[in-house]
Amino acid sequence: MAVTFHLEILTPNGSELDEQVVSIVAPGELGYLGVLANHAPLITTLSIGDLKVTFEGNREKHYRITGGILKVARNEAVLLTESIEESGE
Repeated sequence: MAVTFHLEILTPNGSELDEQVVSIVAPGELGYLGVLANHAPLITTLSIGDLKVTFEGNREKHYRITGGILKVARNEAVLLTESIEESGE
């Protein structure tokens, strides 16, 4: 069983995702960054780009986000973005 952490993605319309995940790869302002369970605390801005979320069982979902802010602390990540839509990658 993979080690997971809690991910919540929020937009002005409310919560878009609220689940346990194995990893995320997000479009940081200076390049893509990865987050796994037990990541060091972090607050960073995000740019427009692709967000990859990996769930248990190696199931992946790809999204397109319009930038935002990512906060990681205590095995929880909160991503605030203006909009998010699932992409077909």
